[in-house]
Parts: sequence; C-alpha cells; structure tokens
Amino acid sequence: MVEMVERKKKIDLTDIRSILLLAGVCCFLWGSATPAIKIGYRLFGIDGADAASILLFAGSRFLLAGLLVILYHSFTKGHWIWPPKGSGRAIGYLALTQTVLQYVFFYVGLSHASGVHGAIITGTNVFFSMLCASLVFRYEKLELHKIAGCVLGFLGIVLVNLAGSGVDGGTGMSFLGEGFVLLAQLFYALSGSLVKKYAKDFDIVTLSGYQFMAGGLILLLIGAAWGGTLSGTAGFWGIALLLYMAFLSAVAYTLWGILLKYNPVSRVTVFGFMNPMFGVLLSALLLGESGQALNLHTLAALLLVCLGIYVVNKEK
Repeated sequence: MVEMVERKKKIDLTDIRSILLLAGVCCFLWGSATPAIKIGYRLFGIDGADAASILLFAGSRFLLAGLLVILYHSFTKGHWIWPPKGSGRAIGYLALTQTVLQYVFFYVGLSHASGVHGAIITGTNVFFSMLCASLVFRYEKLELHKIAGCVLGFLGIVLVNLAGSGVDGGTGMSFLGEGFVLLAQLFYALSGSLVKKYAKDFDIVTLSGYQFMAGGLILLLIGAAWGGTLSGTAGFWGIALLLYMAFLSAVAYTLWGILLKYNPVSRVTVFGFMNPMFGVLLSALLLGESGQALNLHTLAALLLVCLGIYVVNKEK
C-alpha cells in the first residue's frame, strides 16, 4: 500500500483529493487510538498510576509497529532494508520526539483523562505544527488564510468540547492528565517538521520503521527496568488489540510522512482537526463516554473543521 502511494506517477500526492483521502485514513486510525489505548489498559490490567506498565505497553506497540513497517518494506523490495548510511542522527531524533517523548506524555496523560478530553486536545497539534513549521524551521510563511483556517478548525474542537464536557461526569482537568496530553502535541509538531526535513535525504518509510523500533525498544526497556508488567485478562483480544495499535501506527505515520514529503506542512497538518472528531465519536461509541455522540454540537463542529481545511487549502 505504502509503495503504491509513494509512486507519484500513479497518484498525485499534491492533489487535494489524494491528500483528503490519505489524511482521512490517517486521522481515522489515530482517532481510534485513544479508545484503543484505554481499552488496552483494562485488558492488560494497567492502573493509571502504574507508569512503568504504561511505558511497557507503549513500547510493545511501537516496537511491533516498526517491525511491521520494515518487514513490509523489505518484502516489497525483495531484500532486508537496513538504515541508510548517515541516517543514525535522523532516526535518533525522530525516535526521541515522535515516539519516546510524545508517547510518554500521551500515554501517561491519557491514563488520567477521559477518552473524549484526550481526543479533543489532540486537535491543538495543528496549531503547534503550523507554528513550528513557520516560525522555527521556516518551511513556509504563516499567512492569514492559514491562521483563519486554524481558528475555524479550533472553533469546531471547542464545540465538541462543549458537547462532551459532561461525558465523564465533570469538566475537571489536571496537569498530569490533560496537561500531559497537551505536551505530547508539542513533540508531535516538532517531529512532523523533522520528518519534512529528513525526507529530503532519506527514504521516509525506512526512517519511520527504524525510529519506531528504536523508540519502542527504549520505552520497553525503561518500563521493564522500572518493574512494569502486562497481566490482566488480555488473552486473545489483548494481543489482537496490541497488533491493531501497531498496525495503525505503522500505516498512519508512514502515510503522513509521505504526505509531508510532497506538500507544505500546513496543507497536510490542517487535516489533523479530523483526529479529535474521530476520537470523540469512537470514544463515545467504544468507551460509553457519551449517550449521544451525533448531535447538533458535533455536526456543527464537523462543518467548522471542514471549512477550516478548505480555507487553508484554498488557492489564492
């Protein structure tokens, strides 16, 4: 799938229809990650205060994700794919920002926040990504229509927040919960700009696979050394869930990296506003955090998110 997508002669990856389709797939997969993680905590008997087991769980997911990417990429090439010469620093920085730091904060934060709140806060990564690309890495200018699109999209996220504020019985937030999830979005934005930078010199699929393996191994070793365990009544469904989470990471991050390679950061990241939409709906459906996910708030929010995406991608 990834090989077919990256062949620009067959699929124009700069066409808005291609971006919409592939970014939509990524956002749906990422949106499903929030309820999947919380279900995984239940299946593997992980307590919210057990940071070691949380890291062990996260490390297992990303180590598997990296293996899936490299195995598939090697199969399509007909030989084992090794990291390209000179890519060690790129893999190290991506593993640190995209996997280790982002998901230490995300997994720990999500264990102290509702699935809906966690999904909503992920919408802020669009702002951080655009600011990072424009003000730190200078990939593009922070133009008025991009700011306007961000504001529209964020208003949609605020509407979803208003609709879901009573989902978990209250609106109380904490730094260890929602605060950590917000910090995770900062590292997400940084890693996205780094992907754009390194994609110029290295195969992004290979980088994605090896950074997942490196980051997952680090999380796994820290969790194991700290005394983490994966017990509970996981069984078949626990293993299936872990494999699904590895699959969604492997597919979503690789496709997203390919889109960033061929397009301005803002043109791609604005679709990230779909993450909390999918996350809220799937959390409501799978976690039972809302009796009615489809209401006027969420429909109006979806309209604002779509309008924000249109404004950012509209030709001058």
